[in-house]
Amino acid sequence: MARTLKDLMPGERAKVAKVEGRGAVRRRIMDMGLVPGVEVEVERYAPLGDPLEIKIKGYHLSLRLEEAAYVMVEEGGDNA
Repeated sequence: MARTLKDLMPGERAKVAKVEGRGAVRRRIMDMGLVPGVEVEVERYAPLGDPLEIKIKGYHLSLRLEEAAYVMVEEGGDNA
């Protein structure tokens, strides 16, 4: 079963497997550091569920769930 970044629960860690989508959205996501092989950890979801906050490469990043759906993840983080 393929999982996306938006499917992870707070505290879960995973590695980015690939970034789907086309054009500007895909480029923007990858420019923020979400590239294959990098480990991410979900910190929290906003009170209304969107956006989500992740920790990546020592910094915090907020993504809309719509954008997080483009990021395919695989188990492989320290706590995955």
